[in-house]
Amino acid sequence: MDSCRSLLLSLSFIFLILTPKLTNGILRRCYVCRSRGELGSCKDPFTFNVTQIESERGIEAVPCASGWCGKMLETENPLKEEYGVATERMCLQRGPSDSEDRCAYVKWNFRKVLMCFCRGDLCNSSTTVTVNFTVLLLCTLVTSRMIL
Repeated sequence: MDSCRSLLLSLSFIFLILTPKLTNGILRRCYVCRSRGELGSCKDPFTFNVTQIESERGIEAVPCASGWCGKMLETENPLKEEYGVATERMCLQRGPSDSEDRCAYVKWNFRKVLMCFCRGDLCNSSTTVTVNFTVLLLCTLVTSRMIL
């Protein structure tokens, strides 16, 4: 019976570790939209999920071959540090040279903009959900003890 428990725990642990990696590798879509000022739905806070955007005009979830999504914030007056006048979410042809998720000021069409780069399925929304694997593992162990 102990060998069954240890096998179940081992398989649960492997499943928890590999599932995010597999999902991240298979699903690579990005939100694509553009809003200016208070108009439009692309601005932050971006409150839509993939099922809600089907009914929202101007927002799409498109497959992205590179897997890299972006969010760009630009202003009409670059001398003022007031970003957010225009918000654009997009699929990038390629990611940053160091392959790191981050936000940075870049030149885009001869303008200084704040660009955020991320890799993963629909990662260019305004919020991200992170899973605490320690808590997840602890819940799995407690649940498996209740089952066995």
